[in-house]
Amino acid sequence: MKKITVILSIMIGLLAFTQADAQTNKDRDQYEVQVDGLGCPFCAYGLEKKFKEFKGIKDVAIDIETGDFSFSYPASKPLSMEKVVAQVVKAGYTPNDAKITRANGTIETNEKTDDVAMGDVTSAKVFVNGMCGMCKARIEKATTALAGVASATWDADTKMLSVSYDSKQTSEAAIEKAAAAVGHDTKGTVATDKAYDNLHACCKYERAN
Repeated sequence: MKKITVILSIMIGLLAFTQADAQTNKDRDQYEVQVDGLGCPFCAYGLEKKFKEFKGIKDVAIDIETGDFSFSYPASKPLSMEKVVAQVVKAGYTPNDAKITRANGTIETNEKTDDVAMGDVTSAKVFVNGMCGMCKARIEKATTALAGVASATWDADTKMLSVSYDSKQTSEAAIEKAAAAVGHDTKGTVATDKAYDNLHACCKYERAN
């Protein structure tokens, strides 16, 4: 009988802990940021240390390969998108896509809407050299920033950038130049040595002679 009482006490305690933990999660906002510039564990440590200036941060997770950074923060003292993005910059890195899922279910992103009307949309595949998830984020950010580019998706295995753009506003040549400007060689445009040297070690692809 005593053993049964002990077991029941343990089960009740675990149930209460689980419920309390679930309630805690409901009271926290979830943050996700894709960060460009994380090249090593030391970089990840520096980013996490900078964000720990926000007292109450928990559940920190950083994927160095992709640059995906996530954490939770008390909903009672919410962080704005502007503060999160600014903190990434203060840590010395470039924030790309960011998403906040508030405890009440609302979602915020830093995605910019393009109200410019698209004319004749052209689809093309462009070779862009690169290595990893960080390269993907960098290439896609640089090319989609061009006026007239509707979408751009880079594949690390094939090295091909699938792009849709308004041929009246931009061109394949301009898209290749945008990729080369951030350090990635294309068939038509070669990045400068300075731009290539600025890439992180994991992004250093083998260049053609």
